[in-house]
Amino acid sequence: MRHVDFSPLYRSTVGFDRLFTLLDSLGQPENGQSYPPYNIERTGEDSYRITMAVAGFADSDIDIQSHRNVLSVKGERKEEGNGEGSEVIYRGIAGRAFERRFQLADHVEVVGATLKNGLLHIDLKRNVPEELKPRKIAIAAAPAKAKQIETSVN
Repeated sequence: MRHVDFSPLYRSTVGFDRLFTLLDSLGQPENGQSYPPYNIERTGEDSYRITMAVAGFADSDIDIQSHRNVLSVKGERKEEGNGEGSEVIYRGIAGRAFERRFQLADHVEVVGATLKNGLLHIDLKRNVPEELKPRKIAIAAAPAKAKQIETSVN
């Protein structure tokens, strides 16, 4: 895999450190982290949804936090007894603890989260403040004043 060195750009730019850090992190694998599986979908012009498969986890086992453009989802199941004398012969449903982080763009906020049928749905919405939205500037027509230069003819 090819690595791009952004260090020369650090000297000639101001305020783009976060951008270069994000670009650096795109080239690095997530240490093989694939659990739990998830989908990211666009549900509207400014709304998104992250869906995570968290079978076996209750809503009290999952902690969702959003801080400084990072959405963090942690899950840790409490050990449950399967009953007296019961023994698990094969465990195919993963119940291990996990932590998944998502980088959020500026002005993206978490609207809510629901857990239904083993799927955790996290709804996101992008709210750009009015002062940051582009605005149309009307061009006013200049008044047509005709200037007349008087000359004297002899």
